Amino acid sequence: MASNTSRRDFLSAGLMVPVASASSKMGFWKPSEAAVAATTAAPVKLDYKVLGRTGLKVTTVGFGCMITSDPSVIERAADAGINYFDTARGYQHGNNERMVGAALGAKRKQIVLSTKTHAPDKEGMLKHLDESLRELSTDYIDIWYLHGRSSAADIRDDMIEAQQLAKKQGKIRFAGVSTHSGQKDLLPWMAQKGVFDVVLAAYNFSMDAAMEQAVATAAKAGIGVVGMKVMAGGARSVKPGSPLYDKLSKPGALLAALKWVVKNPNVATTIPSMTDMDQLEENLKAMGNPLSAGDEKILAAHLESIRPLYCRMCGECDGTCQQGLPVADVLRVLTYADGYGQFALGRERFLELAAEHRAVKCGDCTECTVNCPHGVRVSERVARAQELFA
Repeated sequence: MASNTSRRDFLSAGLMVPVASASSKMGFWKPSEAAVAATTAAPVKLDYKVLGRTGLKVTTVGFGCMITSDPSVIERAADAGINYFDTARGYQHGNNERMVGAALGAKRKQIVLSTKTHAPDKEGMLKHLDESLRELSTDYIDIWYLHGRSSAADIRDDMIEAQQLAKKQGKIRFAGVSTHSGQKDLLPWMAQKGVFDVVLAAYNFSMDAAMEQAVATAAKAGIGVVGMKVMAGGARSVKPGSPLYDKLSKPGALLAALKWVVKNPNVATTIPSMTDMDQLEENLKAMGNPLSAGDEKILAAHLESIRPLYCRMCGECDGTCQQGLPVADVLRVLTYADGYGQFALGRERFLELAAEHRAVKCGDCTECTVNCPHGVRVSERVARAQELFA
């Protein structure tokens, strides 16, 4: 395990230095023009922001590794200059961390690496951390997230103690929380709590002004904000002939969606999922390519197309299902199959729901009590998830 002093030396000499002034004698790895050209048809301008009070300088487009199975895509992303990579202990039954660690290899100290734990207590978290370190072939994690927390009630004192202990031991640099829903309340709570350095939050063009304010509150408090679910459901894997193709496959919409998130000064970086070189090439274009009026028109039209299908995770339907279903969770699981083309992942997440929730059938209700204010056809979408996964 490297010492805390060596970690501080690395931070001061590497990632925390503005890229424009970093030189080879300082040990800051920069992608060559040849490496970038090998990834894309034309050289890409890399944009950076500082990740809150961590001081880490990260590319505004990072890499979400959750559904990546081809390590060469991760390798090529690092060669092109992306320097933020995100995984989790539970992704691909633990195999994702192993693949990510092997793919990054010698570049480990030139990138920011985050992982997550879904363990329910301090003991389990610390066990997960040691497993993550081993699988990632590293002696420290830059950012260690509590995974998938929806409210302050989901974050107990012993979990915070685990993160603080890991910091003292030099196993992690910074502590964070990832959240798919409930962000509008959770982010201000995190800002007041003062013990978290980073938040990984679902954030995209479909969300309302309250989410904008929550992100701004977190950023003002010095919390680094990382955006996920930035494509509002994704769609790259939807094939022509699919019943969802016309709804989800609007040319230019996904790049515009990523550019929309990148433009927010309060969001330091993003973690779009990438499974192949084409997706990588497309996402790299979001840097140095500002959101245009044409992009905004595309997004407005796209929002109307996905309105009946995509859950914005606003929380307005919480507690309104007469059978007690966590509607937003079910719809998020469905997105993995319909939007990402990842049926196995969707089924895996569906099976993580409580047994009583998996047993519910929407067809047993004479009338749906859930009324989405944004127009999602809730009963139709939940019934589809039940049909696919149950």
